[in-house]
Amino acid sequence: MSTGSSPAATAVTYKVDPAHSSVDFRVRHLMIANLRGEFSGVAGTVLFDSSNPANSKVEAEIDAATINTRDARRDQHVKAAEFLDVEKYPKIRFVSTRIAAAGKDRWKITGDLTVHGVTKEATLDVEGPSPETKDPFGNVKIAAVATGKFHRKDYGLTWNVPLEAGGVLVGDEVSLHLEIELTRQPA
Repeated sequence: MSTGSSPAATAVTYKVDPAHSSVDFRVRHLMIANLRGEFSGVAGTVLFDSSNPANSKVEAEIDAATINTRDARRDQHVKAAEFLDVEKYPKIRFVSTRIAAAGKDRWKITGDLTVHGVTKEATLDVEGPSPETKDPFGNVKIAAVATGKFHRKDYGLTWNVPLEAGGVLVGDEVSLHLEIELTRQPA
């Protein structure tokens, strides 16, 4: 994606609208069910080049302390040093390195995902962006949906408890689902 050339004149900058965006995740619990949670503190910028989408750029950041799994005690545990260690690593970051077409209005966005101070390459499957539309306040908006998976152990998130019947308390694979609404910025 990043070709070293300057963005074309058709490139438009959008900012993530955190009030209308969500980052949800799923991870196996007790080897029998999925635990679901979300982060509410998402921010970021997309430089979208409609004439050459491969020249686009995505940068996103999540406030790790905004995790919500619908259980305050579990949230505190996940924020602690055994998991995310939000005191030491307050942000989860994604910076795209390349974008490839994957069908009509579908993209593979690969980039550097940083979780718990560890950066690894990750790929998101993206649908969109939607056509531009104006909200009732005159803001120009677009939206996109992204999904992806990563292995938490790859990011140093190794805490677990073995189960008496076999297996572990927390699965390794984390599935992500992002619903992102963006606001066009002035040129």
